[in-house]
Amino acid sequence: MTNSVSVTLSRAVGRGLSCSCPRCGRGNIFARYLKPAATCSSCGEPYGEIRTDDIAPYFTILVVGHLIVPLVLMVEQLYAPPTWIHWALWPPLTLLCAFIALPRIKGAVMGWMWWLGIRGDEQH
Repeated sequence: MTNSVSVTLSRAVGRGLSCSCPRCGRGNIFARYLKPAATCSSCGEPYGEIRTDDIAPYFTILVVGHLIVPLVLMVEQLYAPPTWIHWALWPPLTLLCAFIALPRIKGAVMGWMWWLGIRGDEQH
């Protein structure tokens, strides 16, 4: 799992962000929604053992929270809708954003880890 080709960090992370292989950019990095494929279907790069553990959900919460909370505050300040509208609008929108962002953020983290040559199970 070494960075055997000359790929920049931004390119590896960008390819991961698009859920593509960080090495070639053609193969899909996931076999299912969040399960990494064992190897790239295009170039054969092994990245199925990269473990992102809790960092991808952490970054997803960080990003989605920074998108939703300002919107909630802005809508409350500008329109002051009833509470039931907040309850009907924000939880589904938050879940939708999280489900869309999570695989992309995990792919970006996997691209970053691949570029660094780490798997996530190294001992300290």
